[in-house]
Amino acid sequence: MKSNFFSAILIIGLVFAACKQEKKETKTPKITLQEYMVGNWETSYIKIEYPTYQKADSSFVFEDDFSNPNSGRAQSEYKNDGTFKAWFKQPDGTKVGETNGKWKTKGDSLYVDYPYLGKTVQAWYSIEKTKEGFEGKVIYDWDDDKEFDDILIMKSKKLQ
Repeated sequence: MKSNFFSAILIIGLVFAACKQEKKETKTPKITLQEYMVGNWETSYIKIEYPTYQKADSSFVFEDDFSNPNSGRAQSEYKNDGTFKAWFKQPDGTKVGETNGKWKTKGDSLYVDYPYLGKTVQAWYSIEKTKEGFEGKVIYDWDDDKEFDDILIMKSKKLQ
């Protein structure tokens, strides 16, 4: 009787292990940030905290959630070859302020290099993947006061 009991336990254990092994094999493979970034994106939220805005003693915060249907949209396209285009899409559909740049990833960081308002921006974003796209965070000198103390947070969604 004990032999049948142990045999039954062993069979149940083997079936359980086989089912668990099958589940492991059917998981979706994890894609790298490099693969994830390729495609078209739209920024849905941006916030920049300037702790010493243009060397002043006071702080300043810029924030836009782009929820107004009449507001423009920051959009971009990341290509496999390490280049990207970014622009601002007006409510009437026209593109303004288009710029080209280079990008690469390392771990959970996105490195971008592009010209903006007569200077070269070289920013390193920490990227967290989200359900709709990603949330990026970078500390940079956005107010040109020679202090790399401005914190930019942005949320972007992937466009189809």
